Amino acid sequence: MDREEIDARTQQDTRDEVATTPDAAEQAAMWDERYSESDRVWSGEPNGALVAEIAGLTPGTVLDVGCGEGADAVWLAQQGWDVTALDVSEVALERGRRAAEAAGVEVRWVLSGLVEAELPGFDLVSAQYPALLRSPECDAERALLGAVAPGGTLLFVHHTTFGSSGHGGPAGARGSTGVDPVNYVGPVDVVTAFDDTWAIETHEARDRAVTGGAGAHHHEDVVVRARRRV
Repeated sequence: MDREEIDARTQQDTRDEVATTPDAAEQAAMWDERYSESDRVWSGEPNGALVAEIAGLTPGTVLDVGCGEGADAVWLAQQGWDVTALDVSEVALERGRRAAEAAGVEVRWVLSGLVEAELPGFDLVSAQYPALLRSPECDAERALLGAVAPGGTLLFVHHTTFGSSGHGGPAGARGSTGVDPVNYVGPVDVVTAFDDTWAIETHEARDRAVTGGAGAHHHEDVVVRARRRV
């Protein structure tokens, strides 16, 4: 499948109704509520695309964007990475802290949205199914790309059904959080944000086999991996 086909599959017709974008505080409260509804939301296993895509990378500094309950952050630390894990939900971060303690690894946990965080450049920025709010100024995309150090790698993964620039997902598509894809950054938005200082190494649709956790009903992802040129 070429890139044009991938982009077409991740875009939908423009919605007649413009969704209301939550602000940062509303988003944090929404996710805290979501995580508080159960003892564990996600599978507890590292995301498959992350495991596959970083296999050849030398461990360095990594930012886990929207780290949730910390499965990726803990796994990365176990592989020798110096991990900073970022999320807007204190409930999720507390679960991540407990998971790291149980695994005997060190992770730097940061309660913040990506745009609001003041972060250095990282050797790897991993954004696995993030809920990054869209804005007319493309703040989230600029913050995401800006978090990658020269020579570093960005790995962005999202479901093929997730909305992209100016468009929503399937009609009426909302998760149990009330998330509407029209409000959030998708793979096409990230690819569009790249300029000639980036080299795209992977941009493809990929089957996804997950049997547990809230995202188990999704069966295909778009994987975007790019290197920031020195």
